[in-house]
Amino acid sequence: MIMKNTEAEMGMIGLGVMGCNLVLNMADHGFAVAGYDRDPVKAAALNQAAGSRKVHGTADLPEFIAALRRPRAIMLLVPAGAPVDAVLEELLPHLEPGDLIIDAGNSHFKDTDARAPKLQAKGIQFLGVGVSGGEAGARHGPSIMPGGPREAYERVRPVLEAVAARVRGEPCVVWLGPGSAGHYVKMVHNGIEYGIMQLLAETYDFLKRVLGLNDDELGAAYARWNQGELNGYLVEITSAIFARSDAKTGRRLIDEILDVARQTGTGLWTSQSAMELQVPVPTIDLAVAMRDMSVFTKDREQAGTVYQRPIRPCPGNRELLLAQWGRALFTAIITIYAQGLALLGAASVKYGYGLDLAAVARIWRGGCIIRAAVLEDINAAYQTRPQLPDLLLDPRLALTVQEHQEDLRASVCQAVNAGVAVPGLMVSLGYLDALRSPWQPANLIQAQRDYFGSHTYERIDAQGTFHTDWEKALTT
Repeated sequence: MIMKNTEAEMGMIGLGVMGCNLVLNMADHGFAVAGYDRDPVKAAALNQAAGSRKVHGTADLPEFIAALRRPRAIMLLVPAGAPVDAVLEELLPHLEPGDLIIDAGNSHFKDTDARAPKLQAKGIQFLGVGVSGGEAGARHGPSIMPGGPREAYERVRPVLEAVAARVRGEPCVVWLGPGSAGHYVKMVHNGIEYGIMQLLAETYDFLKRVLGLNDDELGAAYARWNQGELNGYLVEITSAIFARSDAKTGRRLIDEILDVARQTGTGLWTSQSAMELQVPVPTIDLAVAMRDMSVFTKDREQAGTVYQRPIRPCPGNRELLLAQWGRALFTAIITIYAQGLALLGAASVKYGYGLDLAAVARIWRGGCIIRAAVLEDINAAYQTRPQLPDLLLDPRLALTVQEHQEDLRASVCQAVNAGVAVPGLMVSLGYLDALRSPWQPANLIQAQRDYFGSHTYERIDAQGTFHTDWEKALTT
């Protein structure tokens, strides 16, 4: 419908799948929304989809601006990086002090930190907001992760709470902290997503090539896992994928998809930030690396001919093995959440976010890609102990990991013997074993560094730093 000038409570720039669906979500909750996209086809598609709702899409920027109620609130859903800066440059001449810009894309948190003061100098408020849930989430309720000035969030809180997913009546949105807190949390969310997807791919590999499950049996296995402690969105959609037929060939679509998974940045950013903050997130690092490995198709084909080794079967009862692998997967997934949340804790201190990790877990329970039943326990863990240094130290979750860790060990050994790669499961087990070891062999590393580079070392029996001339003969 055509709205009167200045009627729209919210503006949306970028009318792709996410932007269009989020506009319709807002309109469903009674908010008048104006949408802008340079592509007139997208603007027209929004108007057609909106029907009688209070929505007006346009490809004319001045017309879009004129439709917004002052002070204006404008959300951007455009690709991260240069496109955001281009939109801001185009938009700023039309804005006034007191207006609010909300970047709801996957912007790098450092870009958000750089943009905010420039906009503030012009009197423009700025929120960096992570949105997770994909197309369906945007339309029916995503998880929303806002960061920036608290007063700016309060301006749009009624809209965000209305459109967010809800779990037991609670909206999956909360103000997370100042500056780039929202985009940082979304980045780590995506890093955790990378890790869980890698683990699911590894279990699929073992079940398919070692246990010999066909597509129907694979779908049934993941569906059964989804009924228990592994209940979660990614497990759920994995079970559904195996049933989909390909319209072109009539075969199962999963068997027609090329085994190449490129990575778009957020997983890489998580690993880079973790290295900067010196927080280990090895399963996320590995997930990024394996997406990179998947691209080297010719190298993999050549190596397969050089290092020929048939896949060896795994003896044992299939149902018992499936149950064991489910417990192994769940244990490894817990370690990924632990790594991601430990990184959030360190970033909160470093960047002054003041994150409430219980609140983070709470808004991840619905709408987002990594939503899972275990987030209830994670939420409870941080409510009980807000400064918990590592999720694996929570007594309740530790009990589960302790009960399941032998399943993870056995599964890794079975995969190694069979000859299928499960590096994500291996690294998750390694993280657990390293964390639970009071002693680390890093003393040897320090000795080596001092030997070749005079980097010094610390002693267990005295304070300070020490250096040894390792090549000088000892005299007694």
